[in-house]
Amino acid sequence: MKDTLKPGIESTLTLPVSRSKTVPALYPESAEFQDMPEVFATGFMVGFLEWACIRAVNPHLDWPEEQTVGTHIIVSHVAATPSDFQVTARVKLVTVDNRRLVFEVEAFDDVELIAKGMHERFIISKSKFDDKMRKKVKMRTK
Repeated sequence: MKDTLKPGIESTLTLPVSRSKTVPALYPESAEFQDMPEVFATGFMVGFLEWACIRAVNPHLDWPEEQTVGTHIIVSHVAATPSDFQVTARVKLVTVDNRRLVFEVEAFDDVELIAKGMHERFIISKSKFDDKMRKKVKMRTK
Protein backbone atom coordinates (compact mmCIF):
# COMPACT_ATOMS: atom_id res chain seq x y z
CA MET A 1 0.00 0.00 0.00
CA LYS A 2 1.24 3.45 -0.87
CA ASP A 3 1.67 6.26 1.63
CA THR A 4 -1.10 8.16 -0.19
CA LEU A 5 -3.74 5.77 1.21
CA LYS A 6 -5.24 8.03 3.86
CA PRO A 7 -8.69 8.93 5.14
CA GLY A 8 -10.41 11.58 3.05
CA ILE A 9 -10.09 9.89 -0.36
CA GLU A 10 -13.37 10.43 -2.22
CA SER A 11 -14.71 9.07 -5.46
CA THR A 12 -17.87 8.96 -7.55
CA LEU A 13 -19.04 6.40 -10.06
CA THR A 14 -22.08 6.58 -12.36
CA LEU A 15 -23.92 3.68 -13.96
CA PRO A 16 -27.01 3.48 -16.16
CA VAL A 17 -29.60 1.12 -14.69
CA SER A 18 -30.40 -1.30 -17.48
CA ARG A 19 -32.94 -4.10 -17.17
CA SER A 20 -29.98 -6.42 -16.51
CA LYS A 21 -29.49 -4.66 -13.15
CA THR A 22 -33.10 -4.99 -11.94
CA VAL A 23 -34.56 -7.41 -9.41
CA PRO A 24 -35.79 -10.01 -11.96
CA ALA A 25 -32.26 -10.20 -13.41
CA LEU A 26 -30.59 -10.79 -10.04
CA TYR A 27 -31.58 -14.48 -9.91
CA PRO A 28 -33.16 -15.44 -13.24
CA GLU A 29 -33.71 -18.96 -11.90
CA SER A 30 -35.98 -17.60 -9.14
CA ALA A 31 -39.67 -17.59 -10.05
CA GLU A 32 -40.28 -15.22 -7.14
CA PHE A 33 -37.79 -12.68 -8.45
CA GLN A 34 -39.38 -12.83 -11.91
CA ASP A 35 -42.59 -11.42 -10.47
CA MET A 36 -40.83 -8.54 -8.67
CA PRO A 37 -40.74 -4.93 -9.95
CA GLU A 38 -38.14 -3.96 -12.54
CA VAL A 39 -36.15 -1.66 -10.25
CA PHE A 40 -32.45 -1.48 -9.38
CA ALA A 41 -31.82 -4.56 -7.26
CA THR A 42 -30.32 -4.16 -3.80
CA GLY A 43 -27.85 -6.93 -4.63
CA PHE A 44 -26.59 -5.03 -7.67
CA MET A 45 -26.54 -1.79 -5.68
CA VAL A 46 -24.25 -3.38 -3.07
CA GLY A 47 -21.88 -4.50 -5.81
CA PHE A 48 -22.00 -1.04 -7.36
CA LEU A 49 -21.04 0.58 -4.04
CA GLU A 50 -18.19 -1.92 -3.67
CA TRP A 51 -17.00 -1.08 -7.18
CA ALA A 52 -16.90 2.62 -6.33
CA CYS A 53 -14.82 1.88 -3.21
CA ILE A 54 -12.42 -0.31 -5.20
CA ARG A 55 -11.98 2.45 -7.77
CA ALA A 56 -11.33 4.99 -5.02
CA VAL A 57 -8.43 3.12 -3.45
CA ASN A 58 -6.82 1.21 -6.34
CA PRO A 59 -4.51 4.13 -7.27
CA HIS A 60 -3.20 3.99 -3.69
CA LEU A 61 -2.41 0.26 -3.77
CA ASP A 62 0.23 -1.79 -5.55
CA TRP A 63 -2.42 -3.05 -7.97
CA PRO A 64 -2.92 -5.78 -9.10
CA GLU A 65 -0.92 -7.64 -6.41
CA GLU A 66 -2.64 -5.65 -3.67
CA GLN A 67 -6.42 -5.69 -3.88
CA THR A 68 -9.32 -5.20 -1.50
CA VAL A 69 -12.14 -7.53 -0.56
CA GLY A 70 -15.44 -6.56 0.99
CA THR A 71 -15.99 -7.84 4.52
CA HIS A 72 -18.90 -5.87 5.93
CA ILE A 73 -21.65 -3.61 4.67
CA ILE A 74 -24.43 -1.73 6.42
CA VAL A 75 -26.55 0.07 3.85
CA SER A 76 -30.12 1.27 3.83
CA HIS A 77 -31.75 1.07 0.40
CA VAL A 78 -34.23 3.92 0.90
CA ALA A 79 -35.74 4.52 -2.56
CA ALA A 80 -36.45 2.45 -5.66
CA THR A 81 -34.88 3.29 -9.03
CA PRO A 82 -36.55 2.28 -12.31
CA SER A 83 -34.53 1.01 -15.23
CA ASP A 84 -33.33 3.65 -17.70
CA PHE A 85 -32.32 5.93 -14.80
CA GLN A 86 -28.71 6.55 -13.83
CA VAL A 87 -27.28 5.92 -10.38
CA THR A 88 -24.25 7.66 -8.92
CA ALA A 89 -22.26 6.33 -5.98
CA ARG A 90 -20.31 8.70 -3.76
CA VAL A 91 -17.81 7.09 -1.44
CA LYS A 92 -15.38 8.47 1.10
CA LEU A 93 -12.61 6.59 2.88
CA VAL A 94 -13.00 7.49 6.56
CA THR A 95 -10.74 4.96 8.32
CA VAL A 96 -7.43 3.33 7.46
CA ASP A 97 -6.51 0.86 10.21
CA ASN A 98 -3.56 -1.16 8.90
CA ARG A 99 -5.22 -3.29 6.17
CA ARG A 100 -8.80 -2.42 7.24
CA LEU A 101 -10.55 0.32 5.27
CA VAL A 102 -13.92 1.85 6.18
CA PHE A 103 -15.97 3.93 3.76
CA GLU A 104 -19.03 6.13 4.03
CA VAL A 105 -21.15 5.27 1.00
CA GLU A 106 -24.22 6.75 -0.60
CA ALA A 107 -26.00 6.49 -3.92
CA PHE A 108 -28.38 8.74 -5.80
CA ASP A 109 -30.55 8.25 -8.85
CA ASP A 110 -31.74 11.00 -11.19
CA VAL A 111 -34.20 12.21 -8.55
CA GLU A 112 -33.14 11.38 -5.00
CA LEU A 113 -30.92 9.64 -2.47
CA ILE A 114 -31.42 5.88 -2.84
CA ALA A 115 -28.86 4.42 -0.40
CA LYS A 116 -26.66 5.39 2.51
CA GLY A 117 -24.36 3.47 4.82
CA MET A 118 -20.91 2.13 5.62
CA HIS A 119 -18.69 -0.42 3.89
CA GLU A 120 -15.57 -2.19 5.17
CA ARG A 121 -12.86 -3.68 2.96
CA PHE A 122 -9.54 -5.37 3.70
CA ILE A 123 -6.35 -5.10 1.69
CA ILE A 124 -5.13 -8.50 0.55
CA SER A 125 -2.17 -9.93 -1.29
CA LYS A 126 -3.74 -11.43 -4.41
CA SER A 127 -1.19 -14.24 -4.62
CA LYS A 128 -1.61 -15.22 -0.94
CA PHE A 129 -5.39 -15.05 -1.25
CA ASP A 130 -5.34 -17.23 -4.37
CA ASP A 131 -3.10 -19.77 -2.57
CA LYS A 132 -5.60 -19.95 0.31
CA MET A 133 -8.45 -20.54 -2.12
CA ARG A 134 -6.53 -23.32 -3.91
CA LYS A 135 -5.96 -25.01 -0.53
CA LYS A 136 -9.63 -24.66 0.31
CA VAL A 137 -10.66 -26.27 -2.98
CA LYS A 138 -8.30 -29.17 -2.28
CA MET A 139 -9.84 -29.60 1.19
CA ARG A 140 -13.28 -29.99 -0.36
CA THR A 141 -12.16 -32.64 -2.82
CA LYS A 142 -10.61 -34.91 -0.17
